[in-house]
Amino acid sequence: MTSLIGLARPRLLDLFCRAGGASMGYHLAGFDVTGVDKGDHSGAYPFTYHQADAIEFVIEYGREFDVIAGSPPCQLFSQCHRIRRNDHPDLIGPMRDAVLPLGKPYVIENVEDARADLRDPVELCGAMFPELNVYRHRLFESNVPLFVPVHPVHVEPQVKMGRPPRPGHRMHVIGNFSGVAAGRVAMGIDWMTRDDLREAIPPAYTHFLGGQVMAALTGQRAA
Repeated sequence: MTSLIGLARPRLLDLFCRAGGASMGYHLAGFDVTGVDKGDHSGAYPFTYHQADAIEFVIEYGREFDVIAGSPPCQLFSQCHRIRRNDHPDLIGPMRDAVLPLGKPYVIENVEDARADLRDPVELCGAMFPELNVYRHRLFESNVPLFVPVHPVHVEPQVKMGRPPRPGHRMHVIGNFSGVAAGRVAMGIDWMTRDDLREAIPPAYTHFLGGQVMAALTGQRAA
């Protein structure tokens, strides 16, 4: 990778950032990260934060950034939605429509059940990262070719929803899960509340993929 010593960090805009799990990974990959979310997460978010509508913000300010990333709300694709039929917006398409005209590298993250709405996504699993103790499958769409490791066989059982952590089990950090301290360790996140943890992805995911986006971006700059 081209050295960034002495250079300004490329700027990455993280849409629907909440408390910054994905943002932290992009930061570790070398980006100067700015987050946007309609909720007030300024007390938890570790970087520059704007409370605003994410789609409107990227349309107005997206050209000021080198890379656009985002995690549109996934409740539409959740099991709870299928049971309760609550009204949740589908913002994957609107985010893509807002980002593509900018002509910049982008990454859209979402859950497995959003696969049909994503374009040729790659999948990451916590079992690919030795430091994590979750499975937490997530999909990533990008206009940058992304490499992912071979998906390991799931050897350890996963704790059932709502149950406390157990030795030899992967945590299920979802809903009103038990064991916030253990959940922070399992996810590689040490600053979030339970409410934020259950909505987050491990920074290890975007650290891994962000490094590839950085390599593509610095290659473009060198050319």
